[in-house]
Amino acid sequence: CEAELPADIAVCAAAVADWRVADAVSQKLKKDGAKPALELIENPDILATLSKAGNRRPRLVVGFAAETDNLIANATVKLARKGCDWLVANEVGEGKAFDQDENEVTLLRKTGAENWERQSKHNIARQLADEIVTFFNAA
Repeated sequence: CEAELPADIAVCAAAVADWRVADAVSQKLKKDGAKPALELIENPDILATLSKAGNRRPRLVVGFAAETDNLIANATVKLARKGCDWLVANEVGEGKAFDQDENEVTLLRKTGAENWERQSKHNIARQLADEIVTFFNAA
């Protein structure tokens, strides 16, 4: 992603994986009675990296937060920690977000949070696109 900078906008949907195995093996782990010990290390944080890209930073950096609890509190902390401009946050878990045609999200900006009504994911994407257009038209 850094190789593509500078850019006007970065929309970082979701982490492919926050963690990976530290020492991947090239052979199958056999069932020999012993449980394998796996050490995990963090993957690079693309959202935080793009948010801190200095003079090559996109004018608008948008991230996403899937939370299982304390949606607004956890998303607000993530917004500050990542350094992005906006964060689209939603609750996940039993019957929420995944495998659903609809979702309910909150758009967090450094100036506050805006709850969006439950609607189709397509409409949420369109509403986010409209917000982005408004941002760039105001600039």
